[in-house]
Amino acid sequence: MITASQSLECKERCILRNDWYSVPVQPGDIIHLEGDCSSDTWIIDKDFGFLILYPDVLISGTSIVSSIRCMRRAVLNETFKYSDPATRQMLIGMVLHEVFQKAISGSFASEKLRELAFQTVQEIRHLKEMYRLNLSQDEIKQEVEEYLPSFSKWAGDFMHKSVSTDFPQMQLSLPSDDSNNNSTCNIEVINSLDIEESIWSPRFGIKGKIDVTVGVKIHRGHKAKYKVMPLELKTGKESKSIEHHGQVVLYTLLCQERRVDPEAGLLLYLKTGQMYPVPAKHLDKRELLKLRNQMVFSLMHRTSKSANEKETRLTPLPQIIEEEKICKYCSQMNNCALYSRAVEQQMEDGSVPVVMLPRIKEATEHLKLTHLQYFSLWCLMLTLESQSKDNRRNHQNIWLVPASEMEKSGSCIGSLIRTEHVKTVCDGQYLHNFQRKTGAMPVTNLMAGDRVILSGEERTLFALCRGYVKEINMTTVTCLLDRNLSVLPESTLFRLDQEGKNCDIDTPLGNLSKLMENTQHSTRLRDLIIDFQEPQFISSLSSVLPHDAKDTVAGILKGLNKPQRQAMKKVLLSKDYTLIVGMPGTGKTTTICSLVRILYACGFSVLLTSYTHSAVDNILLKLNKFKIKFLRLGQTQKVHPDIQKFTEEEICRSKSIKSLAVLEDLYNSQLIVATTCMGINHPIFSRKTFDFCIVDEASQISQPICLGPLFFSRRFVLVGDHQQLPPLVVNREARALGMSESLFKRLERNKNAVVQLTVQYRMNSTIMSLSNKLTYEGKLECGSDRVASAVMILPNFKDVKLELEIYADYSDSPWLSGVFEPSNPVCFLNTEKVPAPEQVEKSGVSNIIEAKLIVFLTATFIKAGCNPSDIGIIAPYRQQLKIIRDLLPHSSLGTVEVNTVDKYQGRDKRIILVSFVRSNKDGTLGELWKDWRRLNVAITRAKHKLILLGCVPSLKQYPPLEKLFCHLNSEKLISFFVRYVATFVLLFFL
Repeated sequence: MITASQSLECKERCILRNDWYSVPVQPGDIIHLEGDCSSDTWIIDKDFGFLILYPDVLISGTSIVSSIRCMRRAVLNETFKYSDPATRQMLIGMVLHEVFQKAISGSFASEKLRELAFQTVQEIRHLKEMYRLNLSQDEIKQEVEEYLPSFSKWAGDFMHKSVSTDFPQMQLSLPSDDSNNNSTCNIEVINSLDIEESIWSPRFGIKGKIDVTVGVKIHRGHKAKYKVMPLELKTGKESKSIEHHGQVVLYTLLCQERRVDPEAGLLLYLKTGQMYPVPAKHLDKRELLKLRNQMVFSLMHRTSKSANEKETRLTPLPQIIEEEKICKYCSQMNNCALYSRAVEQQMEDGSVPVVMLPRIKEATEHLKLTHLQYFSLWCLMLTLESQSKDNRRNHQNIWLVPASEMEKSGSCIGSLIRTEHVKTVCDGQYLHNFQRKTGAMPVTNLMAGDRVILSGEERTLFALCRGYVKEINMTTVTCLLDRNLSVLPESTLFRLDQEGKNCDIDTPLGNLSKLMENTQHSTRLRDLIIDFQEPQFISSLSSVLPHDAKDTVAGILKGLNKPQRQAMKKVLLSKDYTLIVGMPGTGKTTTICSLVRILYACGFSVLLTSYTHSAVDNILLKLNKFKIKFLRLGQTQKVHPDIQKFTEEEICRSKSIKSLAVLEDLYNSQLIVATTCMGINHPIFSRKTFDFCIVDEASQISQPICLGPLFFSRRFVLVGDHQQLPPLVVNREARALGMSESLFKRLERNKNAVVQLTVQYRMNSTIMSLSNKLTYEGKLECGSDRVASAVMILPNFKDVKLELEIYADYSDSPWLSGVFEPSNPVCFLNTEKVPAPEQVEKSGVSNIIEAKLIVFLTATFIKAGCNPSDIGIIAPYRQQLKIIRDLLPHSSLGTVEVNTVDKYQGRDKRIILVSFVRSNKDGTLGELWKDWRRLNVAITRAKHKLILLGCVPSLKQYPPLEKLFCHLNSEKLISFFVRYVATFVLLFFL
């Protein structure tokens, strides 16, 4: 029979014989078919072929087998991934797996096993889990050692025997065996081919890590057959359960992707040393893939349209089972009950088994209606956002788009070969060097610190490993990866893909779930955040400030302005929370640094967080100058080089920490701990509560993400400015429902908790007047006369002015005067008469004329004596940025920073040039400029000179821009870019 496979939208005729009809499929769903295809009809039956629903959605084998007893639990596990707590048994299992995996590549001698066990329980990642679970290192070591005799027994039974009859007898029939063959056999494990082999299969829609991939000989009488098989290790009791067998069967499918079909796998129980073969029958594979399809259907159809198609709502999860014994010990019980009460029971057709109603009520009776509505709304918004087109692709480009195509977007480098020897940095981290097989490296957006996925360019080698870019230049890219690839042939071609920041909703949903828990801390946060309970303050500082800290605090306060001192006092008096509004240039980082210094002097513990690593490190760089001790959590590669020595990873490495007691001392000795909001799953938070949590960039962080660090502090401080960019939300419906409202904005209605920083030290008075007029109602003021009158000094301006006069009639070109004269800090260049039309293409929106004018102005500023690093170029569209970068002279490329408004928030340059790009007859502005906060950020980045470039008639149809133009007109700050001058500028590029 000829086999065939194809992925297609669910439109073609497809005959699913027997019980395949139970697979849920809707019109428009993407399916992959494997079966017999003739006359445009696919035939899939009990003996041949599969149907895979949404094959690009990869589900782990562990998740699929967990759905056998309860599909609802499996779907909840995929959705609320971080709510399943680690256990002692899980830790023991991890250590035992590691010891066995090391031994199978070496020796199972008793002394060697004890040595491996001793080394493994000293590894820092296991010590951290012991800390999280409050366990004893010696007890864990002792329990692990109890398994070691079984390891030796297994090796004695199944490895390297000279006479095949010495092996235990097993029953195993393979499809490739002759039907007359006896099913009795002996299995000999010859070698270990791979450990924790990661395989992604977009063919079957599954993924997984195989504990050990082994080469075995199957002996039947005097005949032997060699097979490569997955070996699954289990540390629990010897149950030979359907879940255990199912997991091995799924791993045979994964092996089939990378090698030939193994036809069977092996299941080893480490406690007894007993190993069992698991045949991979077609019927078993089919049933497991049906479960996978049902699971994917639930995950891909988490929302539905109402009858009138006007609004979206959440859909029910798979039905609650009526098994109280299973539910009683289920880690997802609270989430199951919460979703049922908040979402499903609000539906007309929502049905719950009567026997489960008391348990659901008991799990949720502490929640008010407002709490349930908050959960339901945010669950819907997060789901909508995750389903947006830009977020759904996830890692699919690795197998759907060739590397040569992905290189054009700057997020991939293909045709790489490995050079030099692989260096082992530490267990689980390997340093690799790659070069392009032919030609130079392509232009790329990949930078040091970026997370990457490394794959082979062959279809069988998807997602070999993950890691970070350590260094990248014109010829070489160096990566720190989680697997040693030296086992692959030297000729292997690789591709490196940036691991996209797709909208994972497991962390924010986990935080949302935690907010609904029946604990004292979660109750207090619900009162403050959902029910708007007024924050409380104490009346006097005398009860807060220790006597021996008063002089230190007074010294710190002396260096601050009045609003900053008010902010310090507000925080110290707070019982619940404080909001600090950091207007542009008002010294937000300095304020946070001073606050941490004061809290440190008073003996308070502080959790310092933000959404980005750079924001956290900017504060730490300032703190370090004052010799303040702190612990920085997070991947070292993401941390600023000057802060890396304070990371947990570097401290543990330099001190060679191998004892739980020493690790506990490190954690307990730190008053100040810093991490990102997404780093709150670290073990330190399982046993430590801080006096204060400070969240920088709080107005840019989504509410559920901002919640994360707040669970681990008694009081919190949010620092931000809701007049600047809000949390980024891609989905329009989610944005309309309120997803772009930050926690900072939500709580700002409690005015008694708010203190504003209004004295700025960035912009001169003319530039500052723009944002004062547009946004801040005149509240901003310059910190000194020096700041107010500061201008850009161009030492070679006279020479440049003379050169320009030769080529253009300078006296008739007021735009030249406005742009380059230091005494004119703000200038809007109107391209109306040039003209400079926009281009809207598949690659994005751009304006080539504006790009050339921007680059000409930049080159002229540099010629006039401006340092390229003092110049910043802003544009709203990536395509425009790409064109500008391509046009920039090579000498200034990389030093003149070209970026989006969003990337510039929180930063500044002496000169900022803004290209508005949009220029059309119908007044289309696009979504980006329609957010007035983005405009506010763009005009507040410049210190000494701000140049705005765009077409006034197109832009003024948007009210905030019209308001800006009125102010610019009144101040005579708009100049026309006349046609002949533009022609002269364009000659610059010939």
